Amino acid sequence: MDFDKPVRSQAAVAGSFLQMAGRGQIRTNNSALIAMIADEDTVTGFLMAGVGNVDLRRKTNYLIVDSKTTVKAIEDAFKEFTSREDIAVVLISQYIANMIRFLVDSYSKPVPAILEIPSKDHPYDPAHDSVLSRVRYLFSAESVASGRR
Repeated sequence: MDFDKPVRSQAAVAGSFLQMAGRGQIRTNNSALIAMIADEDTVTGFLMAGVGNVDLRRKTNYLIVDSKTTVKAIEDAFKEFTSREDIAVVLISQYIANMIRFLVDSYSKPVPAILEIPSKDHPYDPAHDSVLSRVRYLFSAESVASGRR
């Protein structure tokens, strides 16, 4: 497996579907990456699927979080991944996102998209998902604006 070559991202494919649906295309280049902040098993699974990337400066597009990883290291990785132009999606385990919830909830850019995922040892809780909470807010604001309840 060659981890030095970028994998064509799902965001480029999603942009095609949006264009077919009559909506504007999300601007991404063909080498947009998926970044990961998760436990070792989750990251390893995605690396085996070809998501991994190591650039010329030996910077990776993933952070493996274990019991020795500091919250500061997680915050720094999140800030780095969300500021890189070659990343289209950041996958973060929900229990890790809860450690830096203030950063995840305050992030509002559409690209890279932040997706919270479950992990083997920590089940998914939709009540803590930042994307779902924004969707709930939008639908409640829409129903209030249209007079529906």
